[in-house]
Amino acid sequence: MAEITAGMVKELREKTDAPMMECKKALAEAGGDLGKAEEILRIKLGNRASKAASRITAEGVVAAHIAPDGRNGALVEVNCETDFVAKNAEFLALAGAVAELIVSRSPGNVEAVAQLPYQGSAVDEARKALVGKIGENIAIRRFVRMTAKGRLGVYIHGGARIGVMVDVVGGDESLARDLAMHIAASKPMALSVAEVPADLVQKERGIAAAKAAESGKPANIVEKIVDGAMQKFLKEVTLLGQPFVKNDKQSVEQLLKSKGASVAGFALYVVGEGLEKRKDNFVSEVMAQVGQTA
Repeated sequence: MAEITAGMVKELREKTDAPMMECKKALAEAGGDLGKAEEILRIKLGNRASKAASRITAEGVVAAHIAPDGRNGALVEVNCETDFVAKNAEFLALAGAVAELIVSRSPGNVEAVAQLPYQGSAVDEARKALVGKIGENIAIRRFVRMTAKGRLGVYIHGGARIGVMVDVVGGDESLARDLAMHIAASKPMALSVAEVPADLVQKERGIAAAKAAESGKPANIVEKIVDGAMQKFLKEVTLLGQPFVKNDKQSVEQLLKSKGASVAGFALYVVGEGLEKRKDNFVSEVMAQVGQTA
C-alpha cells in the first residue's frame, strides 16, 4: 500500500478544497494516485465545498453556551444559505459545539475559532466536511464571549434566529431570563443614554429639528418639541429607558431598582442582520441543471 504523506493530502486539498480527512481517504482508495483521488472526491462530494464558498449565507442560527459557573458564556452566529439547513441536526450540533468551545478556549476572533480543536481535527475541517455533505455554504460569522460581573441570563428565540445574553448584577435567575427575553423582544441599541453613539444622536436631533421647524412655531417652542422628540427616541433605543415587556407601566430601570439589581452589559444577535439575502432564480437553476439557459 502506498504511503500517504501530509504533503500529498495538502496538495489534494488545495486542488479540491475538500476536507482533510476526505482527501486522506480518497488518496488511500486511489493507492496514492493524486489524479485518481481527485476523481474520487469529485464523484463523492461533487467538489461542493469549493463551489459553495462564494454563496450568500444569510440564514442560520444563534447558539449559546454558559459554563457551569454561570459567569462565563458565549453567543455565536453560524450561517447557512437556507432555513431548511438551519434546522439540520448536524448543523445545530456544530453551532452548539462552537459556542461551547468559545467559552472554554477564549479565541480572539473568528479566524481563531476556525482553528480550535474539534473531533480530532479543527472546527474549520468539521465545517468544510458539513459543507461537502449538505451542499450549502456554512460560515461562522461572529461571536461574543462574556465574563459576568454578576450572573448571565440567556434567551434564544424564533427558531434560534434571535439570541440574547445579559449580565445581571443582583436579582435572581428569573430576573436575568426575563431581561434577556425583554431584549429579544424590544431590541435596544444600547444599555443607557450615555452609550448611544453621538453621531446617531446628532442625526436624530437634526431630523427632529427639521420636522419641528415645519410647524412654524416660535424658536423656543421648536426647541422644546425637539427635546421632547429626543427624549422619546432615547427611551425607545436604550434598555433602561424601555417599558418592561411584562409590565409596560414600569421601565426596565424601575424594575431593576425594585429588585436591587443592575445590568452590566448585554449582547443581542439577530441572524442575517445586515447581510444580503439569497435570491434564487428557480427557472435559471433548473435550466442550469439540465445544461440549458433560460
